[in-house]
Amino acid sequence: MNRTLYTALFYLGLPLVAIRLWLRARKAPAYARRIGERFACGMPALQPGGIWVHAVSVGESIAAAPMIRALLQRYPQLPITVTCMTPTGSERIQALFANEPRIQHCYLPYDLPCAAARFLDRAQPKLAVIMETELWPNHIHQCAKRGIPVALANGRLSERSARGYGRFSKLTAPMLAEMSFFAIQTEAEAQRFRDLGARPETVEVTGSIKFDLTIDAQLLQRAHALRGQWQALERPVWIAASTHEGEDEVVLSAHRRLLANYPNALLILVPRHPERFNAVFELCQREGFATVRRSTAANVAADTSVLLGDTMGELLFLYALADSAFVGGSLVANGGHNLLEPAALAKPVISGPHLFNFLDIAAQLREAGALAEVDDAEGLAVEVQRLFELPRDAQRMAEAGLAVMRRNQGALQRLLDGLGRLIK
Repeated sequence: MNRTLYTALFYLGLPLVAIRLWLRARKAPAYARRIGERFACGMPALQPGGIWVHAVSVGESIAAAPMIRALLQRYPQLPITVTCMTPTGSERIQALFANEPRIQHCYLPYDLPCAAARFLDRAQPKLAVIMETELWPNHIHQCAKRGIPVALANGRLSERSARGYGRFSKLTAPMLAEMSFFAIQTEAEAQRFRDLGARPETVEVTGSIKFDLTIDAQLLQRAHALRGQWQALERPVWIAASTHEGEDEVVLSAHRRLLANYPNALLILVPRHPERFNAVFELCQREGFATVRRSTAANVAADTSVLLGDTMGELLFLYALADSAFVGGSLVANGGHNLLEPAALAKPVISGPHLFNFLDIAAQLREAGALAEVDDAEGLAVEVQRLFELPRDAQRMAEAGLAVMRRNQGALQRLLDGLGRLIK
């Protein structure tokens, strides 16, 4: 498949795209809004001539935030247009940069030549920066036609994804060859990009900017104060964060096992997607757990068993409230989520076996003794209870995680240096 055939199929598939939007809007009504932006129509006014950063959803937006803040500081004369594809990503971007007038935001239009052209004619960026793996052939080609350099920041590419791209080499190779800079997390992933058609001189191993996460000391102080308000400073508290459908039942089953030995244990349960908040709350109630929703700001009482984290932008704070952290998306075949956020907060980290999106990070944490992996509810309950009962083991895991973080820092500076070479 070449780009012409890809584009034709995309146009033919627009009715399916509309149906998908409609189905998503049934669960998350925000998908029914701002549809014009997805075709580069009715877009907000954009100041031209700056930097365009694309972060597909919440996770990429959070990962991109330190880079965007550094770009704002380095290039005080340039506006930065930040795009995403999801309503939750949009909410996160607007919350992160609510007080920054040079940040412009809209949805990235669909990867159609006409929509990509309209968007670029409006934004006229000096540089395009794509986070992690969100590669769109027509957007990249339209940038190349206009002489706009395109960089991939914090790039990652699993073996499975590389095989998928490789099946469409006539589409993939020309697209990668048109890009100007690949800042890749590991050498293995860098070689996959070269094998798929990226020009070797454009590929650099910079590491993961997720290691450059810095924690505000006030965050930990606020968390300690809130636990004191709950009268829960001595209470065992654990968090299951970024859970996906099929994981909440496992987590609640593990919590029930814990309650048999620790009847005052508190679980902070944080579903990954906001459209699932109500369903997970109902699940907790059906299973008989005394549950408080974080969004209500209600006090966590002695008989509260589950705190549902149903707010946006608070995940780091919720991690800070807990003694140990299970990171979801890993008991189901989703590939896991960011293990470094709890590690940066000095929390022992637990995950399921499915970590193909974070293989290098998981391997480093595992080898350092900072990561425990479980397969089911029983294993999860056993591991959380072990950390409750053996605080020295928990402390060793926490210190090992922090050591891995410190050892890998510097990726953000290397990325910024590479982007600086592209900004004329």
